[in-house]
Amino acid sequence: MSRFAFTSFLLLVLTLHLSAADFRVSGYVVDVDGQPVPYAHVSVPGTSLATLCNINGAYSLSVPEGARTIQVSMVGYESETKSVKVASVTKCNFTLHDKALALDGVTVSAKSDNRRLKESFFSVNALDVKSLAGSIVNLNDVVDRSSGVKVRRQGGTGSDFDLSINGLGGNAVRYFIDGVPLDAKGSAINLDNLPVSSVNRIEVFKGVVPGHLGSDALGGAVNIVTNKAKKNFMDVMIGGGSFHTWNVDLNAQFIIPKTKIAIRPTFAYNYSKNDYMMHDVEVWDEASRKYVHTQRRRFHDDFRSVFAQIEVGVNSVKWADAAFVGASFTKVNKELQTGATQSKVYGMAERNSKAWSIFARYNKRFGNLYTHANLSHTWDHSETVDSAKRIYDWNGDWMPSSRNEITGRAPGIRVYKRPLTVLNAGLNYDFNVHHTLALDYMLTRNGNNRYDLIDKSFEPTNDVLYKHITSLTYTQHFLNGRLNNSFFGKSYINTTRIRMSESPTVTGYNEIDPDASKAYWGGGAAFSFRLWEPLQFKASYERSVRLPSATELLGNGSTIDPNLALKPESSHNGNLGIFGTWFPAGDHTITYEVNGFIRHVNDYIRMSVSEREGRMKYENVPAVEVKGFDAELSYMWKRNLELTFNISYNDSRNLKKYKEDGNPNATYKNRVPNKPWVFSNASLAYNFYGLLDKTSHLRLSYDFQYVHWYYLNWEEWGVKSSKAVIPTQCVSNVGLSYSWHSDRYTFSAECSNIFNKVTYDNYMLQKPGRAFYAKFRLYLSR
Repeated sequence: MSRFAFTSFLLLVLTLHLSAADFRVSGYVVDVDGQPVPYAHVSVPGTSLATLCNINGAYSLSVPEGARTIQVSMVGYESETKSVKVASVTKCNFTLHDKALALDGVTVSAKSDNRRLKESFFSVNALDVKSLAGSIVNLNDVVDRSSGVKVRRQGGTGSDFDLSINGLGGNAVRYFIDGVPLDAKGSAINLDNLPVSSVNRIEVFKGVVPGHLGSDALGGAVNIVTNKAKKNFMDVMIGGGSFHTWNVDLNAQFIIPKTKIAIRPTFAYNYSKNDYMMHDVEVWDEASRKYVHTQRRRFHDDFRSVFAQIEVGVNSVKWADAAFVGASFTKVNKELQTGATQSKVYGMAERNSKAWSIFARYNKRFGNLYTHANLSHTWDHSETVDSAKRIYDWNGDWMPSSRNEITGRAPGIRVYKRPLTVLNAGLNYDFNVHHTLALDYMLTRNGNNRYDLIDKSFEPTNDVLYKHITSLTYTQHFLNGRLNNSFFGKSYINTTRIRMSESPTVTGYNEIDPDASKAYWGGGAAFSFRLWEPLQFKASYERSVRLPSATELLGNGSTIDPNLALKPESSHNGNLGIFGTWFPAGDHTITYEVNGFIRHVNDYIRMSVSEREGRMKYENVPAVEVKGFDAELSYMWKRNLELTFNISYNDSRNLKKYKEDGNPNATYKNRVPNKPWVFSNASLAYNFYGLLDKTSHLRLSYDFQYVHWYYLNWEEWGVKSSKAVIPTQCVSNVGLSYSWHSDRYTFSAECSNIFNKVTYDNYMLQKPGRAFYAKFRLYLSR
């Protein structure tokens, strides 16, 4: 083994040595937005000297000494030529401008960042959000309609939700914004209340996650990439609709004249009463003197959120490619209507949160070395008001009680202060166009200071969780970018300081070392090979570890109890897929992707629910296997007709054969309950251009979602006739958007759930019925 390692090392050193030369021209090729242009062709006209950029847009070319002309070309871009005087090492960077080309009747333009990401070795959904900014969607809607992903909400606007990727959800999926954990904006910020206008695209990594995200994601990751246009603009949207729903978004950038200083304000406001109709709820009927099942409106589910952020910084200066500092503020007020199930009704309980955040980010290229760093600190405060001694029903009536609504204990106002510090830094070194080495590190420190303003018997604590995650990634690019390999290793260090000692039978305090530090290792590899444009193969494997989150370990102060004895999850993740784009004739484009996966998870963390008390708690399942596939097919005719269909199948099985007492486990090889296992999406859109003015654009769309029925609890529990089942659901949405004056103005309208179907998600909690929404957008730029 040591001889093999030594030989491999010598071959690597020899490869790197042979790639060096006495006289070289090197640099980077980027587009007008500063994004790399992978695999651009770099040459010296009139000679055979040529090379290709790597995936980061870097190139290095051996050139004789003296005055030379360097040319860069790429399909979809204008060619760029520069004259340089070649010394021993000469730097020459290029910026390419878009250009559409007509090839055999097919319009070919520059590959988008989304397309490049789809062609990488990761199993990933690259979702264009920028083009949807004027439509009636939030980020959850965009993600939910992609292949392999399911978003399940507990109600209407602002409700808690669970996003799963290829069968693994909850905190197994991590969220990022520009590569930084989304938690840094505050625990109440999520895909529902971020302003859509600030987002350029969303990257959904399925299973294997790239090292630069520096996280312990087990099931995948969602990375939100914001708009980084280098121009002045202002984007304002206002919308409203059913259930007294309103939202306002503002996203802008102002560049101070004669400087490179940019100011970026962002603002979002969301409000909804969520007073939609609930079906088949149980209420007391005075006339018949018995409980009956009927319809009632939700009466205590108001949601209000405010997000404000300001960034100030510079782009493209001598000492930095980008350097910004900023601050953000988040406030969320949410009334609580139900517990974990809709049979548990609340009438006065609410959860409120505030978060203040300061942050700084920096990145710079030094020759072949790319550096980036992000640092943030967040003061995250939340409180759960549970002070009413009442029992409510769906009529809104109540009767006195000796206990409060949520916990069934003494009245209280539970306060959680969870300060969060995040440091994310990385180095990326290009040895040459074929070999890249990247080192990434992430530190998170999460505090947990809790107390109660009313219930003095509640034990205050001050807990701390540390995570250190380091990854080393080696990447290769061969055959003009057709063959790509990546090998990576990860280190995870988890340090806890737990002071929460009350109710040890509930929290598991007696089973843990309150001051512990443990280390874990992981790693994997990813490969891709493009045989030709319509056929590309992908394969990836990772042995990953996920450390329990603060909420899983410490609860949320209201509906989720602590479980201090939770163990980290570990998993073997494998993906195998094919992908391609085909231009069969004329203006037709067909894109397809098929991805198979298997996940073998040890100490799988799932949420268990007490239906009687309406409370939840996370627990470990010793072993779970998830396998399945997802597939997507899309068709486009010119710029007019768009058709997309995707389907996902997830088979999650419990592999715990025996119970703790040694007896056979009745749920062995049962499908994991309360998880959709077959679901699909279909969409149809038609675009009309130049109807009322030359720059107008009318888009008509139809979306369909299907979810197959599944059991609420383990399928072996009880008799079939009495088992709780979430039924099969089919939901249709229609919408239109009309923009004019070169997209300066956009009006959009949508009817969701047009057939007013009764739909359910988490734990059979009902979602809104038919609803109407409208939005107006104003976009100014120069």
